[in-house]
Amino acid sequence: MDPTNIIRYGLIGTGLMGCEHIRNLAALPGTSVAAVADPHQPSREAAKASMPPSAEAPAEFADYRELLTSGLIDAVVVCTPNFTHAEVLDEIFSVAPKLHVMIEKPLCTTIADAQRIVERAKSHKGVVWMGLEYRYMPPVAQFLRELTTENIGTLKMISIREHRFPFLVKVGDWNRFSANTGGTLVEKCCHFFDLMNLATKSRPVRVYASGGQDVNHLDERYPGNPAGEVPDILDNAFVTVDYANGARGLLDLCMFAEASRNEQELVAVGDRGKVESKVTEGTVTIGRRGPGREDGRPGEPTMIELDASTDERVGHIGYHHGASYLEHLGFLDAIHNSTAPGVTVEEGLWSVAVGVAAHRSIEEGRPVLLSELELG
Repeated sequence: MDPTNIIRYGLIGTGLMGCEHIRNLAALPGTSVAAVADPHQPSREAAKASMPPSAEAPAEFADYRELLTSGLIDAVVVCTPNFTHAEVLDEIFSVAPKLHVMIEKPLCTTIADAQRIVERAKSHKGVVWMGLEYRYMPPVAQFLRELTTENIGTLKMISIREHRFPFLVKVGDWNRFSANTGGTLVEKCCHFFDLMNLATKSRPVRVYASGGQDVNHLDERYPGNPAGEVPDILDNAFVTVDYANGARGLLDLCMFAEASRNEQELVAVGDRGKVESKVTEGTVTIGRRGPGREDGRPGEPTMIELDASTDERVGHIGYHHGASYLEHLGFLDAIHNSTAPGVTVEEGLWSVAVGVAAHRSIEEGRPVLLSELELG
């Protein structure tokens, strides 16, 4: 690798995901982590500990604004708490118009902020990449590829189940409060709504949801926390999504179900067949309906199972089956070739919009039209 062609990265926010990005970049040729910014000193120490022993220590900043004007970086990954994304991105667009940007999910916690960021990104000279890495998990990527084949025909239904562990503890416990996260169906589930939007190739038009906080965090109290004392994040929900082309989506979320064989299961059904992906096991099953018989009954179906657990390009497995590494490969390629991002902030906006509509549906006990959100 030409040392003059190395892309220098900065990390804004070095908590759990910030350090995960550092480890991925450490394994990615042609990159260096030149600087980190976080007001929390222990988080900056964690960032340094995430670097390879042979790597030069990154410059440290308590204020991300100093990082942006330091001249030390070519690209930045924003991994700050959700409610700060809009402010940080506004500052990047104002003071560093050529900087390449990857923003962790969700784009923003409100529709208004997300729309403003989408508009500002249009005139930004650097690549602006929306971090929705679940697209890149090998079993999910194979699942999505199968939807482009003739095996399932026209997609009619897509369902996603995530049965997992509760939210992790984060600095300042910011993720215990919907005011900070945008709500569980924005914070956690924008990944899944993005996959539904991508699979259906259509816009969501109506959302109906039922959910609650029934098990997790009920006895926790945070006296003096600016966002509140009592956690209010949902720990389970069903969400149905109707699309403009007639397809339907369903999310089944439970965050007190870590006693599960697979954390995520995805199913897509078309008029010709069905594709299933089990993410933890790493398998993709393709089922094809048999041709009709003379007596009018359906013929025998066929099924094959693929091992989609790995991708040979992955240099660091990490938290998401190598997805973050593959995402960074795409981001780096877009930087070098001045091409469009693989995931746009507009797609980030629509993934947030479904979550916002789902929360409104739960709160008001009715279906919510996406047109009510003034998405333009």
